[in-house]
This record gives sequence, C-alpha cells and structure tokens, in this order.
Amino acid sequence: MAIFAALLVAGLIAPFFLYPVFLMKVLCFALFACAFNLLLGFGGLLSFGHAAYFGAASYVAAHAAKVWGLTPELAILAGTGAALILGVLIGSLAIRRQGIYFAMVTLAFAQMVFFFSLQAPFTGGEDGIQAVPRGHLFGLLNLRPDFTLYFVVLAITFGGILFIYRIIHSPFGQVLKAIRENEPRAISLGYRTNRYKLAVFVLSAGFAGLAGATKALVFQLASLTDVHWTMSGEVVLMTLIGGMGTVFGPIVGATVIVTMQNYLATWGAWVTIVQGTIFVIAVLLFREGIVGVISKWVKRPL
Repeated sequence: MAIFAALLVAGLIAPFFLYPVFLMKVLCFALFACAFNLLLGFGGLLSFGHAAYFGAASYVAAHAAKVWGLTPELAILAGTGAALILGVLIGSLAIRRQGIYFAMVTLAFAQMVFFFSLQAPFTGGEDGIQAVPRGHLFGLLNLRPDFTLYFVVLAITFGGILFIYRIIHSPFGQVLKAIRENEPRAISLGYRTNRYKLAVFVLSAGFAGLAGATKALVFQLASLTDVHWTMSGEVVLMTLIGGMGTVFGPIVGATVIVTMQNYLATWGAWVTIVQGTIFVIAVLLFREGIVGVISKWVKRPL
C-alpha cells in the first residue's frame, strides 16, 4: 500500500515537471504491461499476440469517438468491450494448446487482426484513424488540454493496476499460480484449469484493450503500429525487464522502454540496438527483472 501511495503521489506531481503527453504514454504502456504480466507472470501463458487486443481497442475507440460521436468514456468502453470479445474468441481456441504452440497460435491470430486492420474500410488502411476528438468526459469535462486529460488517464491506469493487484491476491489468483506451477496437480485437486486459463486470458485482453483505447484518445490516432507484431514484442520486453510475476515490475519496465524510445528517438534505428543490449544485460545479470532482483534484496514480494 505504501508503494501504491508513493506511485500515486509521484503521478500527481509529475505533470508539473515533465511533458504530460510523454507521461500519458508511460501510463498507457504500464497498464498494457501489467495486463500482459497477469497472463504470463501469474497465468504462465506466453502470448505473442497481445497487440491484437491493444490495437483492436484503439481502432474501435477511435472510430466510436470520431464517426459515431460517442463521449470519451463510452468510446473507451467500446474499445475495451471489443478487446474482451476478441479475447473470448481467440482465447477459447488458443488455450487448447500449451507452451510454444499456444504462443504461435496467439501470434497467428494477431497477424489476422493486423491484416484485417490493414484492409478494412473503416480503419483507414496505412493512414489509420486520425484527428480523433477527445471530447468532454461525461459531457462536462473538456479533455482537449493535455493537462486535464493526464489526470483522467492517471485515474484509469491506477484503477486498472489496482484491479489487477486485487485479482492476483484473490482466491482466483492463487489458483492461477497453482496452475502455473503444476497444472496436473491443480487438475487432480478438482480445478477445471481450462476455465481459469480462459478467464485470465480474457481479463488480460480486456485490460490491454483499456490501455489501447485510452492511448487512442491521448494521441488522437489509431494506426497499424498498435496491431503490429513488434508491439507484442515490446510488451514482452517491458515485462521481462521490469520483472515477470511481480506487481510493480511491468510498470518499471514500461517506464524504461518508453523513456528510451522518447529520449533516444533522434538515434533512429539505433534505439532498437540499445533496447536489445539492455535486454541482453537484463537477462544475464537480472534474470528476475529489475523489481524481481530488488524483491530478493529486500526479501519481500514486490
């Protein structure tokens, strides 16, 4: 609780010192990484296609706000709902396989979503959906100023992470950990593991969709970058660098990766080389991730 309080205080004062749009990008990807960590770190399911839910929600939210004229909260809910539906459809098929086969199935479905986004008439093709209106929250609060929108994004992200924290520490979360550690034993205890795996898959897809829908309003854009396979790779990188299976690791990992992308943008393609170098160093020296190593030092779960 003390760490959550410190994060909230840091989030409240951060826009007075740093660029709000950069901070909002960090928040969106922190939520995205936490959603992925719920699936991988606690469910033990490695997905290479999480960009499908992130990007699909981004497109739906952008279309709902620009074409349908929905208010921001309804557009975000529409995007999140689309991600949940997609999670049910893909998850019900993907959980029939395990290990690398599960990962490859999720990647295949994500590529299908990418090509659909490229060809569908309402997505704008390679141009994406641009000039998405931010509108007024609940018809009252004007979200056009970055400063105002920042606190809305902070509330969404913080609420989402708290919800994930509650899931992890619930009886449902404990069963997930048991399945991750030893699925045959969980089955022998009477748990229908496929139902639990599908549930965590859908929850993870929903939170990823919430992050993608929020990002669409922040940047007023939904593009193919959001559904590309590299986005799935980035969220895996964020989770592993921060600390898989930890609560706060994905937040740290997302902050590190987004900060590098932002401040090293002038380096061009060298950014990916730097990211790769940091990933190799993290794998060799910090196998549990940054927060995982700190957790071992302080001998308390983080």
